[in-house]
This record gives sequence, structure tokens and C-alpha cells, in this order.
Amino acid sequence: MERVERIIEFEIARINSHLPRRRESLSRLLLMDDPKIQLRDGSYHYFKREELLLLRSLLEEEDAEKLKLPIVLEISTVDRGNFMVRGKVEVKVIKKILGIEEGYEEETTLRLPRYYLPRIRRKLPTTTVHAFIVEW
Repeated sequence: MERVERIIEFEIARINSHLPRRRESLSRLLLMDDPKIQLRDGSYHYFKREELLLLRSLLEEEDAEKLKLPIVLEISTVDRGNFMVRGKVEVKVIKKILGIEEGYEEETTLRLPRYYLPRIRRKLPTTTVHAFIVEW
């Protein structure tokens, strides 16, 4: 069984080669003439400036520095009907985009049904990315 697990993990890593090597803050990306980051496979991911400005309009200055892009939408091999968003500011942004009210406590993780994925990706196509997570 160990060999099968290694093969699956290798394939998941290959599927996730589109993920960034390092995420950048919204503030820093807005300062760039051509906002982009390098991906694990060596290619570049470009952000639409209009999208960055939309995110900036949703946040206070302090949060714009804390928001790391792209926002990772984690899809698990175990919890197939849901996906996760991690990070206090990232959760805040996704809730605002979906029109979900903020609670009294700030959340650092958000678990949502998968049917929200197309809505999020339509509104934030260059500032969000899927990540496939292997869980046993």
C-alpha cells in the first residue's frame, strides 16, 4: 500500500505544480507595473489589476498588507463536498465576495460547500487558485 500512496502523492504534487512558490501581499502586487508571481513549475502567474483594486476596496490598509495572493482554495481528497480557505484576511475577503456576514469572532479557517467555488472563481479568477490536498 505504501507504494500506491507514494504514487498518489507524486500525482497530486504534479497536479499542484500551478501553485505559487511564494505568495505576495496585495499591497506589494499593486506597486508592480506587471503584477505576477513565479509558480512551482517555473512559469509565471499574472494578476489582473482590476481584480487587485477590487480586493483593495474591500480591505483596510493594514489588511491589504496581510492579504497574501493568490488565495488558496483547498480541495481535500477526504472531504469531497467542501473546500477550505485559510488565513484571517483571506477568510474575510471570501466572505465579502460571497456576501456572508462577518461574525463577532474573526475566523482563521472557513469551510464551505463546493458549489461556492464557481462563484468565487468567476469574481476572482486571477487572485484565487485551487490546491488539491491529500489526506488519508
